[in-house]
Formats: sequence, structure tokens, C-alpha cells
Amino acid sequence: MIPFFEYNWQVRDEWFAWCSQLPEEELIRFRTGGVGSFLKTLFHIIDVEYSWIRGIQGKEDIVFDYAGYDSLEKVQSLSDRCRSEVIEFLKENREGRATDAVRVPWDDEKFTVGEVLHHLIAHEIHHIGQLSVWARELDLTPVSAHYAGRTLKPFVSYES
Repeated sequence: MIPFFEYNWQVRDEWFAWCSQLPEEELIRFRTGGVGSFLKTLFHIIDVEYSWIRGIQGKEDIVFDYAGYDSLEKVQSLSDRCRSEVIEFLKENREGRATDAVRVPWDDEKFTVGEVLHHLIAHEIHHIGQLSVWARELDLTPVSAHYAGRTLKPFVSYES
């Protein structure tokens, strides 16, 4: 499962680089579908991943206010900061906890760690697809979603 987190992070970083070509008004322009804009969608991906990982750990949810992350640089910085904590969690909690129960304050249902981790992977891939649609609507080539042929960065590459 860890290679899929590494894949998502690599693609996310490529989207940050891709988005740097857009003027701010295109980053924040409301679009149909998804969370509504390139910037809000990237923010949402990070926020959801971080909240669920903290939920698995039984830690209090930290609610990020989008208003405080109103630029590509701020959202990318949030991604880097949250990712380091997610990496530490994934290093410490390999597949052995997959069947452990998870309860989070924003949902009445009980899940397993494995279900949550799979959800996080699928959630980001889903939203990256939305970014790709919006890129094509702008007549721009989106970031490649191909998994095959990528050289993934192992966790140690993220820690430097």
C-alpha cells in the first residue's frame, strides 16, 4: 500500500509544479465538479489525508481553515508539513494494524485501518482525475496519471 501513497505524493507534487503556470485567478476560479477550484481541491486532498491519519492514531483532528492557505505556495507548504507526519505514521504502522478498528469524530461508522488507508489512496486519485478534466478544459496537458513506468521516491527521499 505504501507505494500508492508515494505515487499519490509524486503526482501531487507534479500538480503543484503544473499549477505554477496558472495565474492566481485560474487557480481559484470556481469550476464545476470536485471541490470547486484547483487550489481548494489540492487543499482538500491534504486536509482529508491528514485528518484520517490523525483519526487512525486517536489524535484530535486539526481543522485547517482554507482562508489561511490562499496561495499555491501555502498549500504546498501545508502538504509538505502534513506529509512528514503521515510518513512517520506509515513507517511505524505497517500492514499489521489493517484490521484494527477506527472511529473518528466526524463519522458515526466504525472502519478498519486498512479501509481508511485504501480510502485515502482512492480519494486522492479521484480528485486528481478532476484536476485532469479541468486542465483539459483549459486546453492544457494534465499531469500524467500513469503508475507504470514511474520511479517512485521512497520515504527516505522525502525526509531530506
